[in-house]
Amino acid sequence: MKNFISKLKKDKVPYFAFWVLIVLYLLILFADFFAIYPSNYSNRKLAYQPPSNIYIINEKNNFSRPYTYNYIKKFNKDTLCIEYIQDRSKKHYINFFSKGYEYKLFGLIKSNFHLISKPDECNLHLLGTDINGCDVFSRLFFGGQISLTIGFLALLISFPIGALYGGISGYLGGQIDKVLMRLAEGIMSIPSFYLLIILASILPSNMTSVQRFALIVAILALIGWAGFSRVIRGMVLSIKNQEYIRAVETIGANKARIILKHVLPQTSSYVIIAITLSVPSYILAESGLSFLGLGIQLPDASWGNMLKEAQEFANILYRPWLLTPGFLIFIAVLSFNVLGDKIRDILDPKTLK
Repeated sequence: MKNFISKLKKDKVPYFAFWVLIVLYLLILFADFFAIYPSNYSNRKLAYQPPSNIYIINEKNNFSRPYTYNYIKKFNKDTLCIEYIQDRSKKHYINFFSKGYEYKLFGLIKSNFHLISKPDECNLHLLGTDINGCDVFSRLFFGGQISLTIGFLALLISFPIGALYGGISGYLGGQIDKVLMRLAEGIMSIPSFYLLIILASILPSNMTSVQRFALIVAILALIGWAGFSRVIRGMVLSIKNQEYIRAVETIGANKARIILKHVLPQTSSYVIIAITLSVPSYILAESGLSFLGLGIQLPDASWGNMLKEAQEFANILYRPWLLTPGFLIFIAVLSFNVLGDKIRDILDPKTLK
C-alpha cells in the first residue's frame, strides 16, 4: 500500500482525484453529521428559497461570528412572481459543532451532534431548497449514499460472476468455452441502458425506494458481468499454459481448485483496474434512471432524481443551485476515471515507461 501511494504521489492529478474520492466517501459515510436537516425534511412554504447568505463582516466592517438573515416570501404584483427578500431586522448566528436533530451513526450509535445546526427560528439553507422545500445541501449527502455506493454494490455481484464464468470458460476450453462465450456475447449485445429503462418502468409503483434500489443493483450487475468475463477468459487462456499451472496439474489437483486458487488470483491486477474504471458507468446508469423518474423515487434522494428539476430551462436560469448534484456526479466520475487510468499504469507492467 505504501508503495502504491508513493507511486500515486508522483502524478499530482490522480493523487488529487484519489483524495477527492476519499473526501466524498467520508462525507456520505457521516452524512447525518454534516447534514443540517434530516433526510425526510420538507417545508413546501419555502419552495425554491435561494441559498442563505452567510456574513462574517458586520455593519461596522469588523469580523463577526458567521450569521445570516431569514428570507421573507412575497408576491410581486408587477412581475406576478414569488420573490424572497432578506429580513434584515434580526441576525441569526450559525452554530458549529452543536446539537441538532437526532440520528443514529452507522445505524447503531445515537447522536444529535452536527457540524452545523440551524439557529432557532431560522430557515438556514446553504444551497437553497427545491420545489418541495427540501434542503438541497442536506440532501446532497443522503443522495450521495445511493449514487456513490450503487456501483460498488453492483460490482460485488457482477465481478465474482464474471471472474468465475470467464475462468471456467478459458481454462476448460473446447466446446464448453464456445457455448459459454456465445451466451456472454448474447448478453453483451443487449442495449443495457434501454433494458434498464424497460425493466425499471415495469416495476410496481408501490415499491419502496429500498426495494427499487436493490432491484436496480441486481439489474446493473446481471447485465454487467458478460464483458468482464470475456477479458478474464482471455487472460486465463494465457495463464493456463504457464509452467506452474502445468506443475499443479501433474500433481493431481482438481480443476476447481486450480481455477480458484492458482488461475483467478493472477488476474487480480486487472480486476482492481476494472473495478475503478467500472464504478463511473454504474453511477451514471443510476443517475440516468433516477433522472428519468425510473430509479430512486421521492422522498428519498439520489443525485439523479435531485438533478431532475434542473431539466427545466427556467430553473437553470433562475435557480442554478439545483445543478449542484450534476456537478458532483461530474466530479465523482472524472475522479474515478483519472484514478483508474493511473492505477492501470501502476499495476500493468506493459504500460510502464
